Formats: sequence, structure tokens, C-alpha cells
Amino acid sequence: MKNLQSMIKESVKEMPPSGIRKYFDLINEMDDVISLGIGEPDFVTPLHIREAGIHSLENGHTHYSANAGMIELREEIARYVFRKQGLKYNPKDEILVTVGASEGIDLPLRAILEKDDEVIVPEPSFVAYNGCIRACGGKPVPLKLTEESKFKISPKELKSLITSRTKAIIIPFPNNPTGSIMTKEELSELVPILKDKNILILSDEVYASLTYGRKHASIAEFDEIKDQVVYINGFSKSHAMTGWRLGYICCHKDLLKHMIKIHQYALMCSPTVAQYAGIEALQNGDEKVKEMVDEYDKRRKYMVTRFNDIGLTCFEPEGAFYAFPNITSTNLSSKDFCERVLKEYKVLVVPGTAFGDSGEGFIRATYASSLDNIKEAMDRIEKFVKGIKK
Repeated sequence: MKNLQSMIKESVKEMPPSGIRKYFDLINEMDDVISLGIGEPDFVTPLHIREAGIHSLENGHTHYSANAGMIELREEIARYVFRKQGLKYNPKDEILVTVGASEGIDLPLRAILEKDDEVIVPEPSFVAYNGCIRACGGKPVPLKLTEESKFKISPKELKSLITSRTKAIIIPFPNNPTGSIMTKEELSELVPILKDKNILILSDEVYASLTYGRKHASIAEFDEIKDQVVYINGFSKSHAMTGWRLGYICCHKDLLKHMIKIHQYALMCSPTVAQYAGIEALQNGDEKVKEMVDEYDKRRKYMVTRFNDIGLTCFEPEGAFYAFPNITSTNLSSKDFCERVLKEYKVLVVPGTAFGDSGEGFIRATYASSLDNIKEAMDRIEKFVKGIKK
């Protein structure tokens, strides 16, 4: 038997498994578990979008598209980002249709990172960032987000982390797991720090459509740094299309032409059926998106109120569909809290440490679940917390 382990490169060996997925392994043999763990809409893809995909199959559209994606979809994306954010991108050479927003994160990192290059990553944030950086041989540099600052990027902290090895920064707002956002005024404070530097800005805006009482702002709106920005978005969260695996990136053509090379060799193109569905989603999906956001808002208000009433102080999320309550009053670690509430009360939540060391003392609970499920889960969590405090 050959030593297969020796064939794996060190950067991949060092990649930890997802801190979210391992909790799902614990529930395979458990009944009556309520999951507030997975970041996936509980809504099915709206019917008119599903029908567009079905009709594309019925009409025989089963072949490859262009590597960059169908031009019809890229044109709709260009119209959509201009309508929503005032962003202007040329659909011919500045937009790439990806296999989910996840590929949109991976591609620019693979295009620019060499061994020991540094990427500043706000923490806590999405679990995939560090894994993708390490797989490319890069080094994640955590920028700690604090509850006191409403989990926003501090310009002073950002400036202190930039070195000669800094190759990129990730701007992940609305944020997973905290639900925090950054306003245009707050983003403007980052612009003088980043402009005129050879630092790529990966702006992960997959939750851009899910904000509550405030319009989403993009760092790509600032002309002085737009050429440095890779704008990343997708259909999974906004249009309840997780299984379709459809996303996109928009950026300067001098960057995009190199990312397309990686994309065409690794994946060829995004699924054609999903691209037809995506066209319909952008053309006629706004009303359904609003309906989903309105429902998330009701659940958000209920969940945050319940956490605070229970004694787990909870920052009010203004975007995405997550609550990030502080559980330090229980004197349990994030990991112990989640393992115990799952085993003793059959509620799945995710430890804050899954999103970085600075997530200790917090848990993530998603309100992308029915209100009935949320109410029952919160009742169980309340019983659990009361039992601990006694």
C-alpha cells in the first residue's frame, strides 16, 4: 500500500474541516431535532423560476454555455447590479457566471495568492474564507470584529494589519454569522486606507438582498477603488436557489480574464438550466424576494427578543438571516453549549468558534426556518439555560 497521505500537500492537510458540517454528523441518528444551524432558506425556489429552468430542459437547452456564462444572463446581471447598487460592469468582459458564490470567493484567491501571501479576514465570518486561502498557500490574517463595535470593521484595526505581504482583504457584509452590516459612510472610511495599494478587495455580498430597514451598500460604489474590487454575489440566499449552484463575480476586465482561465479548465461553465432560471429570477423575482425578506424580518424580531428575554444578550442583526447571541452568562464554552443543547434538548445551533477564535462566547442560530420551529427551539433553549443557571 502506497503512503497516500504523503501525497497530499501540507496546506491542504492543515485545512480544518468545516466547523458547521461536523454538527450535522451528530444528528444523523437523532429524532425530533430542530435545526437552527444550516444557512439555507427554508423556502423552495419560487415557482416561476423553477418553471423557467424546466422549460429550458423541455426546449432542449442542455448544452454548454460560453465559459463566462450565457450573454443573456450576464446582461441581466449588469442591469441588476446597476438597478440595485448603481454599479456599471460590461457584461462582455467584466462579468463571470460562477458555480455559486462559493466559486466566486475561490477564483480570485487562486488567481492572486502565492505562498505566504496574506489575506485580511474579518472574524467571525464565513468558514470557507480561511480554507480557500490556506489551500492556495496563503495566510489568513484575522481582523477581530467585536460586539461593542456592532461587528463592523475598524479602520484603525485594518490599517494596523496591512503589511508588505498583504495581497487581499475580504469585505463580508451583510455578515455571516453576525448579521452585521456596514453603511456607505462606514465603508467610506476604509477607502483611503485601501486605495493606491496593490490589495485586492473581495466584497462578498451574497446577502445583499437580505437587509432590514436599511439599504445595502457596496464598497464597489466608490470609484476611486472600484478597479480593486471583486464584487461577489449569487442566487442562493436571495432567491432560495441553493441547489442550483449559481453565482457571479463582477470586476475589472484585466482581473477577470485570468479568473476565466481557471474557471474554464476546472468547471467549463455553470449549469445551463440554472442560468435560464437565473435570467427569470433577475427579471421577475423582486416581489418574491421581498415576500421572503418580510417573513425573515418577523422571525428575526421574534428570535432576537426571545434570546434577550432568556438572558442571552443578542446583537440586533440588520442583514442576512442569523442571530449571534452572547452565551457567556451560562459559563459554558460555545462548543459545550452547542453540544449539550443538541444532546439534551435536540436543538442544533452552531458554536461561534466555527467562524474563528473570536467567536468564542457566542452561538449562531439561523431564522431561515419556520416560525413554528423557531418558537419550539427557543422554548427548548430557554429550558436549557434556566437549568444551567439553577
